[in-house]
Order: sequence, then C-alpha cells, then structure tokens
Amino acid sequence: MKSRLHVRMAAPWERIFPHAAEVERWPEILPHYRYVTPVPDPNGERRFAMGARRGPIPVRWEAIQRPMPADRMIEFVHTGGVTRGMWVAWRFEPVEGGTDVSIEHRLELGWPVIGGFAANHVIGPHFIEAVAGRTLATIRALVERDAS
Repeated sequence: MKSRLHVRMAAPWERIFPHAAEVERWPEILPHYRYVTPVPDPNGERRFAMGARRGPIPVRWEAIQRPMPADRMIEFVHTGGVTRGMWVAWRFEPVEGGTDVSIEHRLELGWPVIGGFAANHVIGPHFIEAVAGRTLATIRALVERDAS
C-alpha cells in the first residue's frame, strides 16, 4: 500500500513543523488521538506508543519518530501494531502563500494471501488515510487560525 495525502496550509512551514513534530502534544491538539506515550528505545530514538480513533474504532501502534527540520521532513517507522514495518514521511514544501504539507505511507503486510488486499483496500484507505487526513485537516485549522 502506498499513499500520499497532501494539503496546502496558509502558514510558513516553520510554524507547522512543531505541530507535527511534537507528537507528545497530539492528544491535546488532535481530538481523534487517545494517547501518545514515550517508550524507551535501546538506541535512544524517539519511540512512542500511540492510539487514535477511526470513528468509534480504537487503533493503536508503536513508532519511532525522526524529526529532520533541516530536510523539512519527519520520518516515522512503525515498530508495533497491525502497521508494523510501515514507513511514513511528513514533508513540508514552501509554496507561495504557505506550505504544501504531505504525508506519504508505505506498507507491505506479510500476511499470506490477504496481506495485499487488506493493506490496499481496508487498512490503507479506511484507517491509515482516514486518521492521517483528519490529522492534516486539524493541524491546518490550528495553524491557519493562529495566523489570523
């Protein structure tokens, strides 16, 4: 499963980046997030247990987060949950009047027979893209409200 969601935000990337990078604050600013809890990592990376809601359905996973402000990017690698192994990249591209913010997902489920179908037709569009789309929309509303 590969997907790319993007939205143009009427704010500079420097104002948007902290909202995306400070995942510890997501339950405060994103109503669909239930929790984000730091988890010790043997390599000293930023690892979190995360939980959100897709409508009434709770979803959870664990991920390593790598903020890279010099590259205007945030990388996530999912290390636990159904999406284990998924690679995610947030990208912030300055454009006239704001920033094009995108979230790219790559997921291959190693489940025999149904893995590809499940990733492409259920997990991807109905869970990953739904949660990510709501995240982008909410952060957009926050940064554009703060700009006015």
